[in-house]
Amino acid sequence: MDQESSSLDRPRSGASAQATMRFLLRLRERGIANVAVLRAMETLPREHFVPHRHADLAWRDISLPIPCGQTMPEPYVVARMMEALALAPNHRVLEIGTGNGFSAAILSRLAQEVLSVERFRSLSLAAAARLQRLGIENAAVVWGDGLALSAEIGLFDRILVQGVLDDVPPAILERLASGGVIVFGRRDAAGRATRLVRLVHGASGFTEEKVCTCRLQGLVNGVSAGS
Repeated sequence: MDQESSSLDRPRSGASAQATMRFLLRLRERGIANVAVLRAMETLPREHFVPHRHADLAWRDISLPIPCGQTMPEPYVVARMMEALALAPNHRVLEIGTGNGFSAAILSRLAQEVLSVERFRSLSLAAAARLQRLGIENAAVVWGDGLALSAEIGLFDRILVQGVLDDVPPAILERLASGGVIVFGRRDAAGRATRLVRLVHGASGFTEEKVCTCRLQGLVNGVSAGS
């Protein structure tokens, strides 16, 4: 077992434990009530996913920059995403936009199987290696275009889009099983604010619910081999 994975099993220092408690308290104060989500956030220390130079900010409820010009959403938004998905232990989940792998790791604690698609090759390789080091076996990261999905990947109970869309492309909608849920970002009519949106695939079509404001980036077609 390597240093990073073994560190998850070691008791935390007093300072680290206090930081974790303050972190969870802030999430609760902002309305996060799902015990499974809070437990997943607690057991997957964010410092394992942030760039080393930002390690001292890992337990702050702020977004942080990661390579390839991308950002790591603030923990509150990640938690709201997880609550909006209404995950169950038997769910198969698709994530579009892996980033540093933090959300994929959280999803792995809440669902049976996770497939995460990342358009930046360097990010996908780093995230896959990170999940492997942490001993996460039910989440896979692939390099690809999340806006042009192949039917070969099958159907998913839940889809999380880590970015902003004007409308969900058919290629994504077609991957959602009946009764499934998609969560993604959408700008308002004035283009001034972005909100998380929850779409539920019911018998009579899709119903939409606004979740919370967020700061997500727009999604781009295609893949990038570099950074």
